Amino acid sequence: MTVGHDPTGASKWNPVEHRLFAPVSINWAGQPLRSLEILLGWVRGTEVGGVGVTASLDRATYATKVKVSNAPMRRWDLERHEVCPAGNYTISPRRLELRN
Repeated sequence: MTVGHDPTGASKWNPVEHRLFAPVSINWAGQPLRSLEILLGWVRGTEVGGVGVTASLDRATYATKVKVSNAPMRRWDLERHEVCPAGNYTISPRRLELRN
């Protein structure tokens, strides 16, 4: 699995967001967004290149600032990339050592 985080404030470089922003804005046409359901309706009613857009609301709450101890981290085969190594890395299955 390869993970690549965009730097803080760089969401404008997200290619999916970049391609969807203008069509959603045109479809929305400045109507008041009085609820999340209305917002989702405008997004779902958008097509990009003949392909419909899906959107859903996730009302779950998630723990934040969860720290993983060093023991599980050592079990991963983690390769950090040269560019932004803190946010760009690949996790591979650890190879088992065969014993005779």
